[in-house]
Amino acid sequence: MRRITRIATVGIASAALALSATACGGKKSSDTSSDSTSKAESVAIAYDIGGRGDQSFNDAAYAGMEKAKTDLKVTTSEAEPTDGEGEADKVQRLTELARKGNNPVIGVGFSYAPAIKKVAPKFPKTTFGIIDDTSVTGANIANMVFNEEQGSYLAGVAAAKASKTGTVGFIGGVEVPLIKKFEAGFAQGVKDTNPNAKVLVQYLTQPPNFDGFSKPDLGKAAAQGQIDAGADVVYAAAGLAGSGAIEAASAKGKWAIGVDSDQYNQAGLSKYKDAILTSVTKDVSDSVYNLIKSVHDGKPTTGEIRYGLDKEGVGLADSNPKYKEMTDVVAAVEKAKADIIAKKINVKTAP
Repeated sequence: MRRITRIATVGIASAALALSATACGGKKSSDTSSDSTSKAESVAIAYDIGGRGDQSFNDAAYAGMEKAKTDLKVTTSEAEPTDGEGEADKVQRLTELARKGNNPVIGVGFSYAPAIKKVAPKFPKTTFGIIDDTSVTGANIANMVFNEEQGSYLAGVAAAKASKTGTVGFIGGVEVPLIKKFEAGFAQGVKDTNPNAKVLVQYLTQPPNFDGFSKPDLGKAAAQGQIDAGADVVYAAAGLAGSGAIEAASAKGKWAIGVDSDQYNQAGLSKYKDAILTSVTKDVSDSVYNLIKSVHDGKPTTGEIRYGLDKEGVGLADSNPKYKEMTDVVAAVEKAKADIIAKKINVKTAP
């Protein structure tokens, strides 16, 4: 896991832009004369807590940018967070990425909202994307959001059907409204499938401590505790910390449910893949790619861009052959999916 601020610029064009900025001695943040053109030639993402290598949320954003690099021939930049950073650090990071001519500049995660609110007006020709937030809006801001509760409902159905003990666990990284959506959907899916089931809920940290998204040992300890209390399926929505929960489930011979990416196929989790029953997926990769392409095509998408089950923006992965063999589980999940899309099931967004 990378914990040191890093801005890696790929390609001659980006290097030239950086050199030009250095030669000019830089500009004040209020100076918009370096604002980028309307089409994407160089693009950038600023990672959330945990950074690239989290096998989850940030890695999905990176995959979308890499696809754009290949398909659209754009150059790419990426910036890592630092431990204990504040809003000023994010403002500086986004400002630097925008000054270098990157367009769009994408903040991975709701924590970038205050910084984008400050930086976006200073670069009106640059499109700023933010994932998992609608609180900050503007003519050049794209809000990429997901119906996480819907995918989590499907995970709840799968967990209830696969459980032999009737007890399952939910681990949230940090107790914030976004992660409460995961909890709400999961618990509802479990209870709608087996009203007698027990759902154990634990959050790793409380704001302003966001270690619950970045420290695998916290997820591992929480999962061990839930398994000791009888849970035989554990679902963690905790970023990098969730990898610890997957490790714990694997060690105990129990099921884990991944999040954000299809974690069964993540190289960094290959040792534990047989324990990953399924994963709640968010198509962060496509959301990043689609925004870059819209700017590249000269028609930048802004405003709220929502991804739900109806658009396959969220879902449940079936990569594990053991999952596919559970025909009763698969059938129950598919029925729930159809009912949600048909609005026969209204999934809660808060517990």
